[in-house]
Amino acid sequence: MEHIDQLKALGLFEARVPRYTSYPTAAVFTPQTGSSFQRQAIGSLDPDAPVSVYVHIPFCERLCWFCACHTQGTRTLSPVESYIETLEAELALMRATLPAGVRMGRLHWGGGTPTILPPHLIHRLAKAIRDVFPPHADFEFSVEIDPTMVNRAKIDALAAEGMTRASIGIQDFDPLVQAAIGRDQPFEVTQACVADLRAAGITSLNTDLVYGLPHQTLDRIDDTISKVLSFSPDRVALFGYAHVPWVSKRQKLIDESALPDDMARYNLATMAAERFVGAGLTQIGIDHFARPGDALDTALHHGYLRRNFQGYTADTCQTLIGLGASSISRFPAGYVQNAPATAAYIQRIGAGEFAGSRGYTLSDEDKLRARAIELLMCNFRLDLADLQAEFGPVAASLTPVLEGIANRFGALVTSGNRQLEILPQGRSLTRMIAAAFDQHVPDRLTYSRAS
Repeated sequence: MEHIDQLKALGLFEARVPRYTSYPTAAVFTPQTGSSFQRQAIGSLDPDAPVSVYVHIPFCERLCWFCACHTQGTRTLSPVESYIETLEAELALMRATLPAGVRMGRLHWGGGTPTILPPHLIHRLAKAIRDVFPPHADFEFSVEIDPTMVNRAKIDALAAEGMTRASIGIQDFDPLVQAAIGRDQPFEVTQACVADLRAAGITSLNTDLVYGLPHQTLDRIDDTISKVLSFSPDRVALFGYAHVPWVSKRQKLIDESALPDDMARYNLATMAAERFVGAGLTQIGIDHFARPGDALDTALHHGYLRRNFQGYTADTCQTLIGLGASSISRFPAGYVQNAPATAAYIQRIGAGEFAGSRGYTLSDEDKLRARAIELLMCNFRLDLADLQAEFGPVAASLTPVLEGIANRFGALVTSGNRQLEILPQGRSLTRMIAAAFDQHVPDRLTYSRAS
């Protein structure tokens, strides 16, 4: 109870801070960094350095109420086929701009629902991507999969195109919780999907869960975790539900009175983490878990764990190229996001232009602070000496930030000799502590809960 009182006193349950999948966050992107920056950054890539590629498929047959992603509903394949044509046109622009020899180290299809694509569109899109970005020797290909929108033919098509990791959206298996978020997904359907993936030779399985959903209780999430562990997942992502109906209008369909309160959310997250660690998984950062020997576990123990828009990753590529509506690209010089609305994205590509509509150009201090935040989010510690070796004397500018953190968070951190570490009992505060390095928090913007 004393520990909880300490977290309350520090403001954990009132804090609203970024998840820091990038720094600065997308909230501060501006139109001043757009398609011309995008074209220049693509054209100046080092052909000897592999890149990551992210493809956004924004279509869903059902729109889950809890989701705040850029998606749209469809009951027919017509808009999906048209969208694939636009992706092919965007890839043609890439081919004309990329330096010769650029290869693809990572490929991720996200959404929306990538598995809305039938096999012939899966093959068509995969070929179009490979024609522009030939795979690197260490190529990995992951796909977000909705078990209610996939079958063995689609899984076989993805496997044939080289999928190495399947990421299955689950959220919660309890029928009452599912009804409250507009997502009917029986355990048996998901179980059959996992069996098909294993039979197709997919050796890495990631499962996504969400805590803080309406009607969730310790018993209900415990039952969900038991079912998930029966799949022997290689990775688990455990995200806190962000109730932001002012951003995602469909969340207005969720009964706010059924949402767990602050303490209940904290207890759900704590119990779930204990279950996964107790089952032999390693905790990765603030919200992921991985089997010993998984690439995330290896990256953590060898010091190259990173954080990007998909969460924690072992991907060491310095460039991420986003394709499709709303996709964000990360270049050494900064970020750029394609037009978020599908219609606007299609219009820009149809006009023969890159679709970047807003972004951010990084200063040297931005790069330093981004790395400091990433180190805390991944490793819960940082060393100014290491940052100085990488960024030079500007690293000394972070000394007052470390002192301020030490003064505010006291016994929950250790500091000294220009080092900072968040102790295990303080790690639920990690996003708040990372926010101390953030110079770009916009006025009047409300982020998701820190707890």
